[in-house]
Amino acid sequence: MASIRELHQQLVSKERSAVEITQEALQRIAALEPKLHSFISVTADTALAQAQAVDAKIAAGEEIGLLAGIPIGIKDNLCTKGIRTTCASKILENFVPPYESTVTQKLADAGAVMVGKTNLDEFAMGSSTENSAFQVTANPWDLERVPGGSSGGSAAAVAAQECVVALGSDTGGSIRQPASFCGVVGMKPTYGLVSRYGLVAFASSLDQIGPFGRTVEDAAILLGAIAGYDPKDSTSLKVEIPDYTQALKPDVKNLRIGIIKETFGEGLDPAVEQAVTKAIEQLKDLGAEVQEVSCPRFRYGLPTYYIIAPSEASANLARYDGVKYGFRAPDAENLLSMYNRTRAAGFGTEVKRRIMVGTYTLSAGYYDAYYLKAQKVRTLIKQDFENAFAKVDVLVCPTVPTTAFKAGEKTDDPLSMYLTDLMTITVNLAGLPGMSVPCGFDDKGLPIGLQLIGNVLREDLLFQVAHAYEQATEWHKKTPKLI
Repeated sequence: MASIRELHQQLVSKERSAVEITQEALQRIAALEPKLHSFISVTADTALAQAQAVDAKIAAGEEIGLLAGIPIGIKDNLCTKGIRTTCASKILENFVPPYESTVTQKLADAGAVMVGKTNLDEFAMGSSTENSAFQVTANPWDLERVPGGSSGGSAAAVAAQECVVALGSDTGGSIRQPASFCGVVGMKPTYGLVSRYGLVAFASSLDQIGPFGRTVEDAAILLGAIAGYDPKDSTSLKVEIPDYTQALKPDVKNLRIGIIKETFGEGLDPAVEQAVTKAIEQLKDLGAEVQEVSCPRFRYGLPTYYIIAPSEASANLARYDGVKYGFRAPDAENLLSMYNRTRAAGFGTEVKRRIMVGTYTLSAGYYDAYYLKAQKVRTLIKQDFENAFAKVDVLVCPTVPTTAFKAGEKTDDPLSMYLTDLMTITVNLAGLPGMSVPCGFDDKGLPIGLQLIGNVLREDLLFQVAHAYEQATEWHKKTPKLI
């Protein structure tokens, strides 16, 4: 499937219609879904109606934006009015929101075509998309391996060209990690740049919605469409949104790039280290000034995150009690019994684990020892990044320590699973923008991602570095064998 700009040219020149492009995407989904399981719901009727509206505009001689008529996948934790939104959980299996999330409304206003709601780890809790209550998504590069998580459905759908671009949410790496595993571009924007209104909350101080694309330009176009102030979100930033495509330059001359030294060494797959090191050399060749920097508290990101995120999750998920909406367990003797049975039957293992951890760390006698201390460490991690950005413009490191692992390999070892987010978590704790771009393959043919980290609201610099690197390499042109 072509890029956003290429498809736009085909539409305005009337070489193809939006309905034809949409039908092609829907046919591809129908052909690949028995193997991939990227989508929880395919919204064919909605997609064709949206495509017809775009064709009608073109026929009437009206101008259309870049996203008009473009097939897009939406992670199934974003509320879509009148369309089932499950969060991949039994507790919301039949939930149909009465309102639209801000980002999906913006995309609808831009004329984008929603082809379906993508699979995820239940309530976005996981790193492999194996925690979905409905299905396990496969990695398009190797169907026996996971696509990463929690936004694995969106990453796999873009990699397999079931849609052109997709939206995910990133709480501790849930866009960047699957982008790395699936060989696509994925960005977690600055906290507050994109409205969270209508995003079903996991950890409210960490969650952020962001784009997936097969090219840096596609991700830049999609971010530009969804970013911006929203009075419905109290954490939304009142800032002017630039045209991110203007940052797509062919070089990185005079940009200072810092290599985070704490991200190399023990535990890093040699193939990943080699690919990332080679990518850094390529950035040097493109004119960047490269130096090593230290973020000494980087290693404390994992324990800090796994106190703060479950604490916020335990509070956010208290609303699922069988009273107001969602699943309700039958045959309860009284109110307490209904609560207990509903939550026991409605939530999966990982969600229950995180609720229990979070409830414990917030409980009387443990709040100061765990939650308060974690918030203090979070501040120190943020200070490390501030010190680093006093010396450099952009930071680089591997996105994930390894390539995609086999399905079932880590399901019985949650700590091992949590370690896959080691490189990405600190970015969320500090509220910074982060991005993964493909930078190579291991000897099994599995993709490797290079992570770029920017200072607050410096998405433009990340797009510049990523685009220059992408144009100097061929990684983004490679496609999985099943295509």
